[in-house]
Amino acid sequence: MNDKTPLLPVHVISGFLGSGKTTLLKSVLASEEFGDSAVLINEFGDVGLDDRLLGEIAEDAVLLSSGCVCCTIRGELSDALRRLMSQRQDGKIPPFKRIILETTGLADPGPIASTITADPVLRHHLRPGTNLTLVDALNATASRKLQPVWESQIAVADKLVISKVDLVDQAQLDEVQSLIDAINPSAQQLGQEALTQASDELFSSGPHIDHYSYSEVKTWLGPWRKPPGPEAVNHLGDIQSFRLCFDGEVDWTCFGIWLSMLLNRHGSHIMRVKGVLHVKGDTRPVIIHGVQHTIHPPEHVDAWPQNDRISELIFITHGITAKCVTDSLKTFMNAVSNHPSPRISHA
Repeated sequence: MNDKTPLLPVHVISGFLGSGKTTLLKSVLASEEFGDSAVLINEFGDVGLDDRLLGEIAEDAVLLSSGCVCCTIRGELSDALRRLMSQRQDGKIPPFKRIILETTGLADPGPIASTITADPVLRHHLRPGTNLTLVDALNATASRKLQPVWESQIAVADKLVISKVDLVDQAQLDEVQSLIDAINPSAQQLGQEALTQASDELFSSGPHIDHYSYSEVKTWLGPWRKPPGPEAVNHLGDIQSFRLCFDGEVDWTCFGIWLSMLLNRHGSHIMRVKGVLHVKGDTRPVIIHGVQHTIHPPEHVDAWPQNDRISELIFITHGITAKCVTDSLKTFMNAVSNHPSPRISHA
């Protein structure tokens, strides 16, 4: 399932203005740990590069003392990524190993994966990496009410950092945590120190890594903090998070057809899907990962642990219930598959 030449990950940093993106970017750009990175930002002036600037090395690109290449986004993202890869291939900039992308505050990070996987050039060189979302504890509730994209940024996150926790009381912090858990209870949360002490932990866990162990897959799936009660969920309108568990082997062909049909018909309402499957006839777990209409190539990982082959899928949806998804999959498998269907439950 993997190309011989490793694809470079494109990690995405999302968050509203004031959530801490600039602080995090300054930390990343100054860190030698990220010296083999290319960072795409909106404006050079926003992150104050003068004291670390070694010189301009290409159009809209500068080299920093940490070794990091910093570029500005001009025009379409696909054009910026193509230009960056061309400069890398031509030797105009150092051979970076990852791209870190800053989105604008009101951007939905979901379509970024589609930009990469649908582009006939980029998909042979790049892959979607980790989505990191920063949440402003002081303004989270107001941002959610005024900008629906706030929920999308939470939904696609692999990792989250809640900032400004020192500026709110415990009740307000609990409310923000409750909103996050209602939308994406499986996202890994990092402490505030992640903003100023950039480390590999920021982007270390994500899909599409062919040497994952099963324990690392479980870490990527997340801790699944128990979603809050109905009162908190009602505030989110139609957004739901749920986990499907499969007791038994999964017919890969049948499942693949069902998931493709689901995303083709309801992709705009499937904000996130990820999971691990015990596929019939395969001794290794298979990782599934998709954002909206885009489903990424599945990945095999190391063997299952003894006595633990439970498949599970995590969905974050808008306007589609867990019962609808579960009933649809059960009905399709019973009608189409030539093999006994696994028992499917949802939580």
